[in-house]
Amino acid sequence: MGKNRGKGRNWLRLLPLLCLAAVLIGGGLTAFAEETLELETPHAILMEASTGQILFEKDADVPAHPASVTKVMTMLLIMEALDRGEIDLEEEVITSAHARSMGGSQVFLEEGEIQTVETLLKCIVIASGNDAAVAMAEHIAGSEEAFVQRMNERAAELGMKNTHFVDCCGLTDSKEHCTSARDVALMTRELLVNHPQITRYSSIWMEDITHETRRGSTPFTLTNTNKLLRSFEGCDGLKTGSTSLAKFCLSATAVRNGIRLIGVVMTSPSSAVRFSEASRLLNYGFGICSLYRDVHEEEAGEVTVAGGKQETVEGEYEGEFTYLSTSAEDFSQITSQIRWKEDLRAPVRKGDVLGEQIYFLDEKEIGRSRILAREEVEKADFGYCLGKMWDYYRF
Repeated sequence: MGKNRGKGRNWLRLLPLLCLAAVLIGGGLTAFAEETLELETPHAILMEASTGQILFEKDADVPAHPASVTKVMTMLLIMEALDRGEIDLEEEVITSAHARSMGGSQVFLEEGEIQTVETLLKCIVIASGNDAAVAMAEHIAGSEEAFVQRMNERAAELGMKNTHFVDCCGLTDSKEHCTSARDVALMTRELLVNHPQITRYSSIWMEDITHETRRGSTPFTLTNTNKLLRSFEGCDGLKTGSTSLAKFCLSATAVRNGIRLIGVVMTSPSSAVRFSEASRLLNYGFGICSLYRDVHEEEAGEVTVAGGKQETVEGEYEGEFTYLSTSAEDFSQITSQIRWKEDLRAPVRKGDVLGEQIYFLDEKEIGRSRILAREEVEKADFGYCLGKMWDYYRF
């Protein structure tokens, strides 16, 4: 009798562990993780960069003051100006009195001081220099006001519905200067996906620059404000922000196993909470994500064109295809097929859509990749047709 009662008590002790095992084995691991991801930060979002898929959000559309996270848009406009050839990295920029007057986080530029675009970009990205941001804004657009107008226009183009910028650095106390966690993720994604070289600067922990002024040369050390660079595996950016109005903000990004995540926290109550909860967001994402990537190593092929000066046109893939999974799916079961446009007729312009490659997993469509014309096909005019007939019948 005594032995049987002891066994019963042992089973009772094991019951909570057995229940937990049943939850995990039964596929409840993701749900369990979601329930425990509770943040003190009021506004947050987690995004996978290549697809833009949202993995977690908390009041992500509530407008909030971004402080220096504003500079993500400033960086984006600088990188786009570089791409268009409007400026170059070695170009010299002269610091104005207005730029020099900026307070808050700064690199202490002097009026009339000359620095290169690349040096000022480092000052913005690494040390969050308000003076450097204004100097670059004036250099690109002629004035900070004109640059801010461009910032707001670009925000509208990106679908940033809860954003309005008043300055280019986030120093303002104006309540009209606002954005949201989702909008920050959108502009961060645009910067990282289309200008990945920005991480060459945002991953620098410390670097020296030299102030060249009338008083001579003075060394100055830039120190990164993003502490996750030294504490979170794979972190290579991107931008912190803090003011009394905004409290503590961060747009953080990291890469692991080929997956880039963007974690945004806004209005955090302290700097420590900002970094710890951004880390929790990113760790959560890496824990549930796997990414399928097709870089299209094979050619797309060609399709028949009617009424053209050539009978076929060669296609090329618009870009790589990616599919993000947050469950344990077997990517080896992914299949695809090409569906060409029917009754394609000339003229065909380079870049016209010729068809799509459609991807399936377990017979369910998971995405498409467009196939574009690699070349132009002109419409066959009367003279061309007459020449072809002549070539045919003379033999």
